[in-house]
Amino acid sequence: MNLWLVFALGIGLMAVVFFLAWWWAVRINNYSLVDAVWAFGIGLTGGSWLFLGGNGSLKHWGAAALLGTWSLRLTWHLHRRIRRAHPEEDARYVKLREVWVGREKSAFFGFFQAQAVSVVLLSLPFLFIAGDPDVRLSFWEFIGVIVSLTGILGEGLADSQMSRFKSGNRDSKAVCQIGLWHYSRHPNYFFEAVIWIGFYLYACGSEWGWATIHAPAIIVFLLLRVTGIPPTEAAALRRKGEAYRIYQQTTSPFIPWPPKPFNP
Repeated sequence: MNLWLVFALGIGLMAVVFFLAWWWAVRINNYSLVDAVWAFGIGLTGGSWLFLGGNGSLKHWGAAALLGTWSLRLTWHLHRRIRRAHPEEDARYVKLREVWVGREKSAFFGFFQAQAVSVVLLSLPFLFIAGDPDVRLSFWEFIGVIVSLTGILGEGLADSQMSRFKSGNRDSKAVCQIGLWHYSRHPNYFFEAVIWIGFYLYACGSEWGWATIHAPAIIVFLLLRVTGIPPTEAAALRRKGEAYRIYQQTTSPFIPWPPKPFNP
């Protein structure tokens, strides 16, 4: 199938998916579900491009397996978290409701469609993989698999450790410092960045794949400056107070690193 047609189908598919997600979010009065739809949408878009635009080579199946593993795991994890918290909404969307008071539905419609655009942009490495006429595996695909799998396993471990901590600790002010969380305040975000670097390295084995450097760059920027660390830390400080301030002083914010001694 023509790659431009495949690309257009991906755009249309995400516009519909995020419209339906917005409609359902309005019905249940909880916009947090956009997070899970975002993770699912990237897997669906990239997978569709690889299926429709690819030729069924090992190179394309490998990319689909990597993307599908990441997307399904993260979608399920976010879905469970959102469902358990419902009807309570994520603090980010509560804040947006305050900003958009009186026009929440229309503003969130635009927000959901903006997420659809972000999904298309972030999925582009897989479009270039699908359209590459050279189906031979190279160093780039192998290193991409290693880096991506490292990230997927690390992120899964971090999420599992946090879930165990929450289920076994009823003190709302307690700070998780077990496992990977002893070395980083946000190991899940760190390994999410690693995953996207791996996706990019895999794409570098395809013609023009190197041009998709924007995908990991956007992810790292969002994690460090926008939707990742800043709102998460602000919410943690409100809930946990001094305990979290001490955690901030001793523990790396992103890259896992041995903690520093606390100096009051």
